[in-house]
Amino acid sequence: MSISGALANALSGLNAASRSASVVSDNLANALTEGFGRREVELGTRASGAGGGVQIVSVDRVRTLTLLTDQRAASADLAGADTRSAFLARVQDLQGEPGSGTALTDLVSGVETALVAALARPDQLARQTQVVDALSQLVTRIAQTSDSIQVERARADAGIGQAVAQLETDLTQIAQLNTDIRKATMRGDAANALKDTRQRLVDRVSELVPVREVDRGLGMIALMSEGGLLLDGTAPTFDFQTTPVITAHHTAGAGLLSGIQVNGQPVDLTRDKHLLSGGRLAAMVSVRDDLSVTAQAQLDGFARDLLDRVSASGVDPTVAAGAPGLLTDGGGAFLAANETGLSQRLALNAAVNPAQGGQVWRLRDGLGAAAPGAVGDGAGLARLRDAMANAHPPASSALSGASRTAAGQAADLYTALGTERLSQDTALAHATARHAGLSEALQAEGVDSDREMQKLLLIEQAYAANARVISAAQGMLDTLLEI
Repeated sequence: MSISGALANALSGLNAASRSASVVSDNLANALTEGFGRREVELGTRASGAGGGVQIVSVDRVRTLTLLTDQRAASADLAGADTRSAFLARVQDLQGEPGSGTALTDLVSGVETALVAALARPDQLARQTQVVDALSQLVTRIAQTSDSIQVERARADAGIGQAVAQLETDLTQIAQLNTDIRKATMRGDAANALKDTRQRLVDRVSELVPVREVDRGLGMIALMSEGGLLLDGTAPTFDFQTTPVITAHHTAGAGLLSGIQVNGQPVDLTRDKHLLSGGRLAAMVSVRDDLSVTAQAQLDGFARDLLDRVSASGVDPTVAAGAPGLLTDGGGAFLAANETGLSQRLALNAAVNPAQGGQVWRLRDGLGAAAPGAVGDGAGLARLRDAMANAHPPASSALSGASRTAAGQAADLYTALGTERLSQDTALAHATARHAGLSEALQAEGVDSDREMQKLLLIEQAYAANARVISAAQGMLDTLLEI
C-alpha cells in the first residue's frame, strides 16, 4: 500500500471515529429524553476507487415498532381505566361512606330513628321537628349528590373538548413532520431528530386514541385506530362544541350534547369500536354519556322510591287523590314520566316545613288537617315509620326489582356503585401492570449508558490507531523530503 493510500485510509477512520463519538455522545446526553431513539452508526468499506478505508453508511434510529405499539396500547388502556375509575370514586365519595354520618344510608336511618322517637312521644313537637329536620337533610343530600354528578358530566364534556382540540393539533403537526421527513429522506438525511419529535406526538395521540403506525415509505407513516385510518396524508379536521351547563335531561341521543365530527362526518360514539375508541377520549365520553347517566338514573330512582313510600295510599288519609304527599316533585305531585332529574327537584312538603310557614304537627295529624288533633294519637307517625321500614319492590326501572326497605335501597345504591368501581379498579390495576412492564421493556432497548461508554472506549482506541498511522505516514514523507 502506498503512503498516500495509507494516509487516506487513516483519515477515513478518523472521520468515522469522530462521527461515532458524536453519536455516542448524543445517546448519552438524551438517555432520559422522552421519545428519543437510540442511534447506531453503520460503517462500510469504501469503494476501491476511493482508495479503500471505511465510510459511514448511515446513522440508524433503533426501535422495535411492535413493542412500541403494544406500549402505546397499554398507555391508552391505562388512561381510559384511570378516567373511569376516578369518576366512580368521586361519585361514591359524594354519596358518602356508610357510617360517616353524611351517607345516604345514614341519613335514611336518621329519619327512621327520628320517627321511632316521635312515635314514642307523639305529644312532643320537638321530636316531630327532628323528623322534619332529618327529612330535610336527606332531601338536601340527594340534591347535592345529583348536582355534583352533573358537575362531573360538565367536567367530562369540557375534557372532551380539550382532548379533541389537542388531537387535531397533534395530528396536524404529525402530518407536517411526515412531509419534512419525506423531504429529508429524499435528500439522503436520516431525519432522526424529526422522527423523535414525531414519536412523542404519536405517543401523546395514543393516550387519547390508541393508534398503530403504518409505513408509507420515505419515512412517512399513517396512523390507524381501532375504527379505521385516523391519519393518512392530510390531517383530519374535528368539530365538537362544549356544553357549559349540563342537567340530568341533557343527553347526546336527544341532541342536547355535542357529538364529535371528523372531516364533517359524525362519529358513532355508541359503538364498541369506532374511530376514536379505546383511550382517554372514549373514557371521557363514557363518563359523560354512560356512567354518569346511570348514576343519575339510580339516584332519581331512589328519590322516587322515597316519594312513593310516603305518598302511598293509606299513609296519609287526609291527602286528596293526586295531591302531593310528604315529599313532592318541586312542590307538586309527581308524575311517573318525569322521573329524570327528580333527585334535584325532590322537596319536603311546605305544609310541614316551618321554614316555609308550615306546621310540624301535620306530620302527626296529616297534611290536610285544618287543626291539631289529639296529641297522643301517633297513628300517622306509625304509618310513616312503616312506610320507611317495610320492604317492597321499587317502581323505578333504574333500580333492582328486589324488595327493600328505604335504608336497604340506599345501601343497594352504594353497593351498585361500589361494584362498578371495583370492576374499573380491577381494569386499572391490570392496565397499570401491563403499562409498567411494557414501558420497562421499551426502556431496556433504549440508551444503556454502560454499553455506550464501552463503545466510546473502543472508538477512542480506533481514533488513536488511525492517528498513529497518520503520524507514521507524516514521518515517512518528511524523511523522503529530506533526501
